[in-house]
Amino acid sequence: MSAMPADAPDRTTPARTTVRFAALGDSLTEGVGDPVQGGWRGWAALLAEGLGGTDRDVEFRNLAVAGALSADVHERQAVAAAEFRPDIASVVVGVNDTLRRSFDIGRLAARLDAVCALLAGDGAVLLTACLPDPGTALRLPGPLRHPLARRQQAVNAVVHALSERYDTVHLHASDRAWTEDRSLWSVDRLHPGERGHRRLAAGFHRLLAERGIALGARPAHEPGQPPPTRVAGALWLATRGTGWLARRSTDLLPQLLGLAAAEAGHRARGTSGQLDARGGRALAEALDGLPPAPCLRGFVPRARMEG
Repeated sequence: MSAMPADAPDRTTPARTTVRFAALGDSLTEGVGDPVQGGWRGWAALLAEGLGGTDRDVEFRNLAVAGALSADVHERQAVAAAEFRPDIASVVVGVNDTLRRSFDIGRLAARLDAVCALLAGDGAVLLTACLPDPGTALRLPGPLRHPLARRQQAVNAVVHALSERYDTVHLHASDRAWTEDRSLWSVDRLHPGERGHRRLAAGFHRLLAERGIALGARPAHEPGQPPPTRVAGALWLATRGTGWLARRSTDLLPQLLGLAAAEAGHRARGTSGQLDARGGRALAEALDGLPPAPCLRGFVPRARMEG
């Protein structure tokens, strides 16, 4: 048997593939609360580091923008993501919608469904998550907290329905373990700190690994930097915090006060159930109004040509 030429290709070496990961959403996915030199990092970037493997590269694109609404994801981010043709795409958005007077669960459901259909229809595995409501995170009093909680519960119900519809990798991040563990949150009490972002990344990595999609090491749970001090929290409230409140006061505050007044009135009359029933009807109509789900294809990382 003749010897193989020295320059002959090694056909036993598997071809390298590239998995493309696009992250869509708002400040949570942008990475706010997890500062690194030059900006934010966040759970999506941490997760991207654990998607590769010996024979796989990762191409990560974070399209999330702080303050984004479901309309922004639908009209801009999803278009950019579709051009990127991701193998994995996270769609985590909706909290900012609950903070707007224009909140409409029917429109939100239709937008998120369209985004999921667009990306999943091209073969992307979708990542979704249910999230805690901002009123609970901020520990607002009951009349202020309940309206926001009702809205976020509706958003989470839509996301749950879409997770079943598109067989998404779905992470439950709305339980009390999240809201009551202050070590997971940044000084603003609205975004995860580094520990919280790592918890999200590790949770998604575990679920992806169970499907054989995440091949790299799981993101570490423990933060690499110390948590913010009380002084840092006070400084944030005195600087960025007041700016955040000022930007929201023209939209959120009047709406929230009106919702709180209605909530208090119903509670005084013992008719709070009417608000829950109204929200339930709106949610049912939103889900009933969705078009039929498309046929989907499985996860196949895109091959990368070498040489």
